Amino acid sequence: MEPEKDIFDQWQEERESRSWLRKKLDSISLWWEHNGKYLHLEFKRGIQNLVYWLPVIWKDRNWDNSFIFTILSHKLKAQSTYIGDRDIHTRAKRDAEVMMSCVRLIEKVQVEWYGMEYMDYHKTKHWFEPVEGEEGYSTWESIELEENFDDYFAKYPLIHKRVMNGEGWLKIEDENDKDRIASNIARINHDRARKLLFKIIEQNIEKWWD
Repeated sequence: MEPEKDIFDQWQEERESRSWLRKKLDSISLWWEHNGKYLHLEFKRGIQNLVYWLPVIWKDRNWDNSFIFTILSHKLKAQSTYIGDRDIHTRAKRDAEVMMSCVRLIEKVQVEWYGMEYMDYHKTKHWFEPVEGEEGYSTWESIELEENFDDYFAKYPLIHKRVMNGEGWLKIEDENDKDRIASNIARINHDRARKLLFKIIEQNIEKWWD
């Protein structure tokens, strides 16, 4: 039989009907049951957190995105270990693996690994050339000693095709300008890695609880 009042309304009325002293005693009892008797454990966790975070916070600065990534990576490592080790639900191990995948992506994005990868496929010599008749002035000169960009292009054929179709931050006026083509592929790959990182986080972060 359907009751006349909603159960939550009934509970609210019951609480409001209690005396001030009864309410206070109930709140103390509730606090002790859920928080008070665990204060020593919370204190221990707090100390452990201070020890864990101190090296990161000590080195933290506000002028570079790299520091944001460092904090995010540190948090994901801790939560991955906690959830993976406890393993109290069916996807715990998988969640821990996904978090560590994010950590590895963060490391790649932080150092611009994909953005600099193309530099492994060529060797260039750089030097300052004094300007004749202008004492104290020099020009920056460089000469390419060797390159193997074709292997780099073969590694990312779909991205190479996108660049040859006009995508990229550098304009390609000559299809033989391999350095610019490679630079565009590198920039696109870096952007892809960053977007993939935050896409994984967006799709999974609300599942990461224990």
